[in-house]
Amino acid sequence: MALAQEDLQQIGDYVKDHISDWIAEQSLGKPTVVYEIELRERMVRVEEELKHQRELMREGFEQVDKRLDLMKADMDKRFEQVDKRFEQVDKRLDLMKVDMDKRLDLMKADMDKRFEQVDKRFEQVDKRFELMKTDMDKRFDEMLKRHDTHFLWLIAFIATMAGLSITAIRFL
Repeated sequence: MALAQEDLQQIGDYVKDHISDWIAEQSLGKPTVVYEIELRERMVRVEEELKHQRELMREGFEQVDKRLDLMKADMDKRFEQVDKRFEQVDKRLDLMKVDMDKRLDLMKADMDKRFEQVDKRFEQVDKRFELMKTDMDKRFDEMLKRHDTHFLWLIAFIATMAGLSITAIRFL
């Protein structure tokens, strides 16, 4: 049974008008081929979206990696600068140490000279005290001799006075 072109046209219009009703009826019960096709299309879209999301995530991770690489390079540069600064500080400290050692050596030499001068002065003072001691000893010896002679004169005077007093008392 062959259908005419007009019959096929009427069938097509009828199907177009009622296909949405059939799909709605079938979707409540068993899934039809159209519903399965829609599900597959959705799954394909979801998979494509997931693939797209995965690509976006990869791009994001790549950007993060690039940023981390840049940050690492910046940090390396900063650490190199800090290392250079520490080296400069070490050089300065070494120079300062050498200067301080020189200054301490000069101060030590200066102090040694001063102590030698003080020692010479003490020696001179010791010599003066020795000379003064001998002079003082001589003076004390002379004073003792004078005191001894004065003492003898005093005793002689007292004895003479006592003798004269006794004689004067006897004759009186």
